[in-house]
Amino acid sequence: MVRYLPLVVKNSLRNRRRTVLTILSIGASLCLLGLLLAMYHALFMAEPTPAQALRLITHHKVSLANLMPVAYRERIKSVPGVVEVMTDQWFGGSYRDARDPKNFFARFAIEPARFFTIHPEIQLPQEQKHAFQTQRTACIAGKDLAEKFGWKLGERITIVGDIFPVTLDLTLVGIYDDASENSNLYFNQDYVYEGLPATSKVKDLAGTFQILADNPADVPRIARAVDAMFENAPEPTKTETEQAFQLSFISFLGNVKAFLFLIFGAVTFTTLLVSANTIAMSVRERIREVGILKTLGYTNHSILGIILGEATVISLLGGALGLLLAEGLAAGIRSGPAYVQSLKTMTIGPGVGALSLALAIFIGLISALIPAWNAARTSILDSLRYSG
Repeated sequence: MVRYLPLVVKNSLRNRRRTVLTILSIGASLCLLGLLLAMYHALFMAEPTPAQALRLITHHKVSLANLMPVAYRERIKSVPGVVEVMTDQWFGGSYRDARDPKNFFARFAIEPARFFTIHPEIQLPQEQKHAFQTQRTACIAGKDLAEKFGWKLGERITIVGDIFPVTLDLTLVGIYDDASENSNLYFNQDYVYEGLPATSKVKDLAGTFQILADNPADVPRIARAVDAMFENAPEPTKTETEQAFQLSFISFLGNVKAFLFLIFGAVTFTTLLVSANTIAMSVRERIREVGILKTLGYTNHSILGIILGEATVISLLGGALGLLLAEGLAAGIRSGPAYVQSLKTMTIGPGVGALSLALAIFIGLISALIPAWNAARTSILDSLRYSG
């Protein structure tokens, strides 16, 4: 079939307007399909980073809104294979005008003394680490978050609490860099508790516990051991990997996998219809030419291969264009707000790219198969009589 390649390319470009529109149509569809594949890979198939592979999250078995006794921390730390345990509390609250969604970002009250042990991947100058661990009102912010609001070191940041009835007057002492997350604000948990009434019991409770394991192989065993320890306690726990914990928020939207597959199937089917209609029009216009090719000695298989080759070339061009567009959109998603941390790794990698191009070839072949088969089987006499 290689010797027919010039003829395939020439026939593909014979009606340039239709070819360009078909390539653009397939490109737009493959852009969406590529994004869906990249999203599925990032959410459900991406490997955790070395640091993430060592971390577990323990939260209340019933709901994240339910708190657990801080005393659990020392019992969790006694489990073999556990290196460190830190309490972690979602603070919530509002910054500036709470009605403006641009002012939303994640705010966590944590234990600075344990934080950098559990998160060794966070890059921060030593003097900024020391300031965060020693100054009561200190806070650190991700690089992207600081750039968004134009924060500089020494910035005064006021957070008005809602879950916790306290107003925090924080001082930015560090701007960290993390390959997977750069949009959170962290501050001292003790500073939050100091502003609460003396009778408040929240000081003795924790929203989640972050656990650092000795090695990834111990992670499943540690999770089972921790949950078994509190199985019959008034506040039972659920322990899972950090990656699984992050994915659990997506489940609030419903069956995301099913949604992705449904959209994927609908787009693929629509693309097949558009491509099949275009190829059918092209083949009908050239029935007489098929008869001439047969008189010149072209076999049915040759004609079938030529038409299928044309459809494949057009689909591949559309697929390549779609992948370029998809990678541009994926880059925009990676640089956007990290509502789902897994999407920060979203990219059109070799696997996703190869699968998308294979899908483009599949669409081209399937959409052209019936028109090409009918044209190849048409006799010379019927081809030359054709006047459609």
